[in-house]
Amino acid sequence: MHRTIREGEADQARHQWRVFPLNVNRDHHDSHDQLRPHLADLMAAYSFARRLKTIDGLTPCEYICKIRTSEPDRFILNPIHEMPGLNT
Repeated sequence: MHRTIREGEADQARHQWRVFPLNVNRDHHDSHDQLRPHLADLMAAYSFARRLKTIDGLTPCEYICKIRTSEPDRFILNPIHEMPGLNT
């Protein structure tokens, strides 16, 4: 049983992951020099918050806090106060 594609239907995606214009956020940068710090901050935030499979699904920050709780003698300072990133 084949369905005939009517005129105008061929270019319409019928998927739940279809990107609608209101769901897209665009940032405009006049040059690459303006884009670089924004991209670096975005990648740092993504890497910092990403849950990793190799450390039992914890973020790097959560893993360090877990180890500090179980083995406090391995740490001199509170690692949360030494983390570089957007919250500094």
